Amino acid sequence: MDKLILPSLDPVAISSDERDFFIALGGRIARIRKEQDITQAELAEMLGISQQTMNSYETGRRRIPVSLLPDVAKRLGVAVEALLADDGKAGNKRGPTPKLQQQMDRITQLPRTKQQFVMQVIDSVLAQATR
Repeated sequence: MDKLILPSLDPVAISSDERDFFIALGGRIARIRKEQDITQAELAEMLGISQQTMNSYETGRRRIPVSLLPDVAKRLGVAVEALLADDGKAGNKRGPTPKLQQQMDRITQLPRTKQQFVMQVIDSVLAQATR
């Protein structure tokens, strides 16, 4: 009978610098996520992962795959560089927050008359806000 050989499930040892990097990266993701008013569960759902996995990434208990960073950045409305930058501010792009972008996408799916009504409401609120 052939013996089945499975790959080792032991985590690969990382240096303290690497550990610190992933803790800081997770912290920046959490900070930007909170600034965008997105819950951990919402971001996890957008990324197709569990909330527990997202929590592990944000706390640095698990290393976030490099291949996931572009999607995380897109969902948070920032450049990948903003996630990797030490100050967390480099690469921030101007424009709608992900939540606002989702709302705008939903509005574009409405019939034209309802879109016009939504625009009138927005115009009214903005006019009052600038008084």
